[in-house]
Formats: sequence, C-alpha cells, structure tokens
Amino acid sequence: MASASIPAALWDSRAVFFRPEEPFTWASGIKSPIYCDNRLLISRPDVRSAISDAFVERIRPMAPQVIAGTATAGIPWAAWIAERLQLPMVYVRSLAKSHGRQNLIEGELTPGQSVVLVEDLISTGKSSLAAVDALREAGGKVLAVTGLFHYNFPQAHDVFTRHQVPCHTLCTLDDMLAWAVTDGKMASQTAEDIRTWRQNVSFP
Repeated sequence: MASASIPAALWDSRAVFFRPEEPFTWASGIKSPIYCDNRLLISRPDVRSAISDAFVERIRPMAPQVIAGTATAGIPWAAWIAERLQLPMVYVRSLAKSHGRQNLIEGELTPGQSVVLVEDLISTGKSSLAAVDALREAGGKVLAVTGLFHYNFPQAHDVFTRHQVPCHTLCTLDDMLAWAVTDGKMASQTAEDIRTWRQNVSFP
C-alpha cells in the first residue's frame, strides 16, 4: 500500500474518526476532536494485508532479527509482519504476569538480538518507551519503534529523542489532515483547528 493511500484506508474503515463539534473523551480525561481505533482494521483482510505490506517495506531495510509487538493492539501486526519476513516474534506485556514465570516479554528473545517494536498507535510515546525499556533490559538491541498511526504530539518526539530510539510511522495526524483537506473530506480551517488543539493539549 502506497503511503498516500493509508489515510484513505483509515478514513474508509472509520479507524480514524474526526468529531471536532462533539469531542471524544479519552481515558486520560482529555477532550479530543479525533479518535483512533486501529483494531477495526484487523477485521478487514484487504486493508490489514496492505498495511502489513507497508510495514514490511519500512522494516525490511533495518534487517532486524526479531519482531516485537506491544500488548495488545500491536500483537496482530507484529505477527503478520514476522510471518512475511520469516522472523521470530515476541510481544511485550504492559505488566508482568502475576503467576507462573511472571513474564513481561512473551516468546524467545536472546540477548544481543536486534529488534523492531511494532505499535498500532502512538500518542505520548510513554507506553512504547516502556516496551523499549523492557526489551533493552532483556538484552535486546532496539533498532526502532514502528507504528501505524502517530498523533505527532511534540511530547512524544521529545520522549523518543531522549531515549535515543528512532520512531517511524506509516501515517501521522498531519498526513491524515492533509489528505482529508485535499480530498474534500474536511475544511482547511477545521484541519488547522485540530493542529492547534494538538499543539496545545495538556497531558495529565
């Protein structure tokens, strides 16, 4: 899937939904004109296959030895990517299990192996970096974080820079807004209002 067609796929699947006149309330309490639910895409074989191919095109040149997914939404994408690249896959829990071996990382990761971490959505970057830290503590060499959609919050870019891990995404909020305006789906002033909200949002 060409990068230009990803915004269209997200829009048509209603995975990314804009409602500036009636903002959504995120779990954090933030009022947002946009809501992203990429989990809808796993039920669309055509879209998920094309997006998986786009991930592979981005990740293959990095030559990782392992593909890692974040629990839970990154797991299916990591699985499809690992299958296409014929690589081992692991996934990182948000919390270690409270029983058994109390694993934080599921699957086999050998110290020294290079890893690309796959996310479906990146907002503040904190959950991604928690997974990066877990992989590094297990001895993995994290080459990059790759995501399907990135809000492009300034705070997130600062977090990735401080932790010295590259972040690559298939589609950003800015890509989405530019496409929506060009395609006549959104007024340019609405897009500008959303960019202003993004720049000024205050996280708890």
